[in-house]
Amino acid sequence: MEKSDSPWSVVLTTTDSEALANTIAAALVEAQLAACVSIFPIRSVYSWQGQIHKNGEWQLLIKTRQRQFEAVSEKVRSLHTYDTPELIALSIDQGSADYLRWMDETIKPTTKP
Repeated sequence: MEKSDSPWSVVLTTTDSEALANTIAAALVEAQLAACVSIFPIRSVYSWQGQIHKNGEWQLLIKTRQRQFEAVSEKVRSLHTYDTPELIALSIDQGSADYLRWMDETIKPTTKP
């Protein structure tokens, strides 16, 4: 699958508790891997191990740079309780110049191009 040329992305993940969502969000922002993490309650319907589940979850929208995806993923996995946490990056193709500049200033630089 082709990767977008956009340097920014929103990474999605879900948790089963608000406390864990807050822990992950704080860890990502404190490590400067994300400029901001938005958290909100959702209802998920999914198949897991051959059964259909309908559960309340907490969705995290992690605003970051594309090249931080691996570091964000590692941090999320290190704190997460799910066997297979959702980790999906969506490219930010357009955005407010001021907001994207703020993201660049907030997220620590990486050594990867």
